[in-house]
Amino acid sequence: MRLAPRRVLGRWIKRQMPKTLFGRSLLIIVLPIALMQIAVTYVFFDAQWKTVTSRLSEGLAGDIAWAVESYKQDPSPAAFGKISKRAEDSMSLSIALQPGRKLPANRRDVPVLEEPFHAPIDQSLQRALDDRLDDPFWFDTTRYPAYVDIRVAVPGGVMRVLAPRDRAFATQGHIFVLWMTVATVLLTAIAILFIRNQVRAIERLANAAEAFGRGADAPAFKPHGAKEVRRAAQAFIAMKGRLQRHIEQRTTLLASVSHDLRTPLTRLKLALALAEPSKRTTAMKRDLAEMEHMIDEYLAFARGEGGEAVEAVRLRDIIEEVSEGVVRAGAQVSVAADPELTARVRPNALKRALSNLVMNAAAHGERVEVAVRPTGQGGVEIVVDDDGPGIPEDRYEEAFKAFGRLDEARNQNTKGVGLGLAIARDVARGHGGEITLARSPLGGLRAVVRLPG
Repeated sequence: MRLAPRRVLGRWIKRQMPKTLFGRSLLIIVLPIALMQIAVTYVFFDAQWKTVTSRLSEGLAGDIAWAVESYKQDPSPAAFGKISKRAEDSMSLSIALQPGRKLPANRRDVPVLEEPFHAPIDQSLQRALDDRLDDPFWFDTTRYPAYVDIRVAVPGGVMRVLAPRDRAFATQGHIFVLWMTVATVLLTAIAILFIRNQVRAIERLANAAEAFGRGADAPAFKPHGAKEVRRAAQAFIAMKGRLQRHIEQRTTLLASVSHDLRTPLTRLKLALALAEPSKRTTAMKRDLAEMEHMIDEYLAFARGEGGEAVEAVRLRDIIEEVSEGVVRAGAQVSVAADPELTARVRPNALKRALSNLVMNAAAHGERVEVAVRPTGQGGVEIVVDDDGPGIPEDRYEEAFKAFGRLDEARNQNTKGVGLGLAIARDVARGHGGEITLARSPLGGLRAVVRLPG
């Protein structure tokens, strides 16, 4: 389907517009100023400057016509001397008689870049001389920087007149343009300073929100900027406080639940340890171990990262520590990571997330590969591959749901409760990253943990 030209133009303009608030605000302020300055400059040159230049050209042409007519009335050397002296004293014109000379055939060539600037001057002077002189004439406005060369055919030769440029046209136009340019630059600089201060307040709020989303704190953050921005910052601080109180209450509650549940479990384990060994006691011990494991997973999922501090760690050390347990369980694990590659993370939280991923891969496959590679802007990417049966692509998102079981795609994990991927995603998002699933080159599942810089 072919779009209308207007819609195509509209989309192209939209793509060219600034994407940041600073750029758009600057455009909103600077563009009208620039358009106004251009309009004022155009009106000045099209009306005022041209009018003044036309009047000056007419006055100069009248003086030249007087000199030519006076010479025609009395072409004697004495009369011409009087005309020349009067013209120089009263009119600032330098007049010389060139006997036996003729007018030049054409004008001197003007560079292409200078032509547009001299065209209005030449046109104005041409009209004025046409109106005042009956004799053939020739002029050049570009040969001398400070003068205009005008030549008129008179009996016996050529009368040459050198007139100051300010007598032919308004020479202060560039001063006006300069002041307009300086004003535009000054107003733009002031606009940039004010907009920068307003946008900086929004950037601080965004950085504080992003840090809070990663679980970090920004104690130095205070509301700044305009009233609306301050209001948004105050609302963020209030929301942050409510969420932190909720997390603290939940953590305290879960700690109490953990203590209350572990006490009877410990008594049961002690009673079974003292009981006579039998098939029944063995089964009961296995059930108690499973219950203890389930409680640990529930608490880890609900507690999240538990306020752990962020620090720079070597990722290879964490991955090797996680892989040791899997190797002891009989799986083949290979690690490909730069020993010097570091990231600012919560070590215990990340270790638990990677342990869930690697143990999950080892539980459903015989071969596990873990690779770490840097990404753009200082981020890292941790890839866990296995050669197990994998998960259908349309069920990737379902695998992240808490307590979700994909038994038909993966073998039943008798100890798990379906929280491994949910905990891993929670940890990754707590770091400001994400986990994605894909088909592994080994034939099984690939889990990719992306952490920002």
